[in-house]
Amino acid sequence: MTTPLRGWARRRLLLGAGQIAAVPVLVFVLTEALPGDAAVSAAGDDPDPARIAAIRAALRLDRPAVERFADWAGELAHGRLGRSLVSGRPVADHLADGLAPTLLLAAITLTLLVPAAVGLGLLAARREGGPLDRAVSTVALGVYAVPEFALGVLLTAVFALRLGWLPPTAVGGLDRQPAALVLPVVVLLARPVCSIARLVRAGLIDAMAAPYAVHALRCGVPPGRVRLAHALPNALAPAVQHLARTADWLLCGVVVAEALFVIPGLGTVLLDAVAARDVPVVQGLAVLFGTVTVLLNLAADLAARRLAPRTEATV
Repeated sequence: MTTPLRGWARRRLLLGAGQIAAVPVLVFVLTEALPGDAAVSAAGDDPDPARIAAIRAALRLDRPAVERFADWAGELAHGRLGRSLVSGRPVADHLADGLAPTLLLAAITLTLLVPAAVGLGLLAARREGGPLDRAVSTVALGVYAVPEFALGVLLTAVFALRLGWLPPTAVGGLDRQPAALVLPVVVLLARPVCSIARLVRAGLIDAMAAPYAVHALRCGVPPGRVRLAHALPNALAPAVQHLARTADWLLCGVVVAEALFVIPGLGTVLLDAVAARDVPVVQGLAVLFGTVTVLLNLAADLAARRLAPRTEATV
């Protein structure tokens, strides 16, 4: 690794550490702005002000915000996320309950996403402006324009309710009906495959027009070898960064997919916590999502700089 690259990597790592440290502060400020709290939710449909005040005191929600943040930050410093205001269980236990289905969904989606997107991009770029290129670009643009929720409803209506090929929800557990994962994975794959395939296509076309690629072709190097060995790494640099943003987006996309297909993952945990005004669980999930976002973008910047050292990565 060259000295400039080592210095850039050090600055990028320091910036990532600062961003991770800022995540809890931002999360606490935003959750403090949310209307209501767990005391109002626990008081029932016709709450009595005295009852709300008693519950708020019992849950220690009547303390100043600075004091509550200091206690929460101390918990985070020791690797703890606090306790649920509703169940009294550690927040980490709530996250562990929903982690496996979410990780399974994300892992399957990412495993299929990379070969599908790169493959489509390669196919479209081989014959720029040809029928296959136009077909891939048109379908990608059309699918990308459909929101995840609308696509999920459409696929469920056709393949689950009308044709009966797949279960419409995961009620009963994924272990009993693993086929319930098919439709959520398709919904989560649809837009990222389209966007990354278009990035790979554009990057390959630009790379194949670069002087080094043109010179290699003139020297008799087979086009396929130039495309895969020389042009593709440079074309993948922006795609890798977008892939990190896609992985980050999956954390939000699973909330929609899990709600639509009744999958008991982190999205369901988040929705239940928001409904109950269980702020510690919401904060724990937000810190988890925010930290993963920073780490994914950091890894993407390092990978993109490694793939194409001459390009300027965002810092």
